[in-house]
Amino acid sequence: MNTIHTIIVFFIGALIANAQDRDCMLGVGGSDSETIVQVFQLNKDQIGKMIEWRAEFEVSSRVYQDEITKLFDTHAQSSSEDLQTLSNKYRVLKDKIIALSKEYDEKLLRIFNEKQYQRYYELCKEAGRNPLQVTANSTVPQNPE
Repeated sequence: MNTIHTIIVFFIGALIANAQDRDCMLGVGGSDSETIVQVFQLNKDQIGKMIEWRAEFEVSSRVYQDEITKLFDTHAQSSSEDLQTLSNKYRVLKDKIIALSKEYDEKLLRIFNEKQYQRYYELCKEAGRNPLQVTANSTVPQNPE
């Protein structure tokens, strides 16, 4: 079971890293919260929310992680057709985890002040990634350039 858990953690990390190739993800659900706190100089309220959302993400993503474990444990893998079907089913679960991660990143971005969002936007552009656009009910600018 430890090997399976390691494989799942690896795949989850790869999912988020892959998503980061296109979108500029903060990784609220990841393990590097301290970097987010330091880079964006989060205040106590923001840190509290981020910790809360990280815990929610872990609970919510556990469902998909368990489905991935079950998929790898039970799905036939003896033919190329089996492997293609497995790949397609895995991709669906992977996309759900990425969407969930993005949702929690957007929650944090919505409580950024203008200066924090500007820093995020600039870092994303420097990295050649697309900043996530937060909803109109946010206090940060939609197009800070």
